Amino acid sequence: MNKQIEITERTNLLDDSGNVNAVGWCRHCLVNYNKEKIPEKLRIRKKEWDFYQISNGTYMVQINFANISIGAAATFTMLNLTNGEKYDAFYIIPFTKNRYELTSKNAEDPSIFEFKKGNTRLYFEIKKDCRILEFQGKSKGKYIDAHFECEHLENNESITIVTPFDMAKNRFFLTTKYNCMPTSGFVKLDNEFISFDKKNTYTVLDWGRGVWPHKNYWYWGNGATVIDGKIFGFEITWGIGNTESATETCIFYDGVAHKVGRVYLEKEPKVSGYMNDWIFRSDDNRFNLTMKPFYDHSSGALVLDLIGMKTHQVHGLFSGTVTLDDGRVLTIKDMYAFCEYVENLW
Repeated sequence: MNKQIEITERTNLLDDSGNVNAVGWCRHCLVNYNKEKIPEKLRIRKKEWDFYQISNGTYMVQINFANISIGAAATFTMLNLTNGEKYDAFYIIPFTKNRYELTSKNAEDPSIFEFKKGNTRLYFEIKKDCRILEFQGKSKGKYIDAHFECEHLENNESITIVTPFDMAKNRFFLTTKYNCMPTSGFVKLDNEFISFDKKNTYTVLDWGRGVWPHKNYWYWGNGATVIDGKIFGFEITWGIGNTESATETCIFYDGVAHKVGRVYLEKEPKVSGYMNDWIFRSDDNRFNLTMKPFYDHSSGALVLDLIGMKTHQVHGLFSGTVTLDDGRVLTIKDMYAFCEYVENLW
């Protein structure tokens, strides 16, 4: 069973030699992303992104800005989970090692980031009480105008984790998953208007910063809903890096993070089939959920063994039980959420 080392005091990610200074997880982003300490020879391997996923169980929207040094991209996806209709818009810029860098060095501190190029505009603003997300662009000949306001719950805890890699002391993945944000907003497609109500719409932020191997994979699952009048959510990730000191697995209830152990699948969907049941278990028996899939958002491709990203983000209904830190058991019934399997070559 993993140690689950909790970081409780603010610390720098890297020491003066560019090596990982601390590993573990924390309830708020206490790890300073001091990227100026990344060795010069590794800066071409630096990867940064702010990825937001918004969904009400019918529509799923992704707004992302990523800079992986060999290139940067502002992207938008809106997917109708009932019929598969999808709108994608993006703008890609090559060779961005020292250009278009994200401004936030912490997933929780106030900041503003804006990207404008051609017909594409992306805007992220982090305030104390909310986040503003905006995107304008074109897809399938239609003009996209999207605006969302993601509410911060008072004293809301999240999960930040520093994951090292066995190959070298200066390779790392620093990520924050800021979960359970009630969200209101809209997407306009020319004259079509799709609204999102914070009563049933939630956003998760995947804030990622890292220097890691060219080839890797991960599983990532996340969701939020209301149970007994309080917001409940979960975050599960595994597969990437060395997780002996902590895993990226957590339950959230009424703003409080409840750490659970390593989560695994009883059957690998790559073998058993992505549209068959996904049975999740944790090694401490506190996370026991089964997802019945209803949509596989498959995207991307791998080019030989050189470059690419292949994703199966499977959306479904989760049922089962989870156990809080005080031993209380919550029963989950037909909760909408997702889990994805991703292979990377970048």
